[in-house]
This record gives sequence, structure tokens and C-alpha cells, in this order.
Amino acid sequence: MSQLTEAQLADVAEVFRLLGEPNRLGIVLACLDAAQGVGEIGEKLGLSQSLTSHHLRLLRTARIMRATRQGRHVAYAIDDDHVRDVLRNMIAHFVEPHEHAHDPGGDAVGSPDESEGES
Repeated sequence: MSQLTEAQLADVAEVFRLLGEPNRLGIVLACLDAAQGVGEIGEKLGLSQSLTSHHLRLLRTARIMRATRQGRHVAYAIDDDHVRDVLRNMIAHFVEPHEHAHDPGGDAVGSPDESEGES
């Protein structure tokens, strides 16, 4: 894969920053398999319509989500298969069984702290 320009790197970092907010990630995941309206998304996540719309506006600006007007109804969907694939791969990563349990306070095998005394 080619190296990213500084502008592209900043764009990718911004996408991950946006998806790092739990409500926005929930909105995107709510639309993973099918387009949803603002009311449907907000109801699923327990968010007000105005807050849901605000998050959707940010996600659309970052080209994570797209809106399609169907008469008076606007449906929101993930913008393309690249975004959908990244999310599905991340979900698969976290739901698959691992050899070791996640220990937030412990050191991972092979961590830099483990090998400090071995020179």
C-alpha cells in the first residue's frame, strides 16, 4: 500500500476520532446492514432527534455516512463498502475468541516492560 500524504493521514485520523465517540459509532453500527431514518436511529440508541442529526451531519461530512431522500423521508446508510468492511472486521476481531483474556492492568506478552532486564 502506498504511503499516505499528510493530508490523507489527517483525514484517516479524523475518521477514527469521529468513530471513537460511542454515540457516533452506535449510529454507524445501527446502519451497518440497512439504511435507517433519524427517528429509527435515535430510538434504537436512546438519543434525541437533534443529537442524532448533529452526529449524522458530522459523519456525512467525513464521508462515513450518506443520506438518500425518499419523498419526505431521509434514510442514512454507510457511505461505501470500505467503511462497512473496516467496521465488520473490527467487530469480528473483538468477538472472536482470544488465547488470553484482556487484562487492562497487566502487561501483554512481549511488551517492552518484559524485556527491559534482558540485555
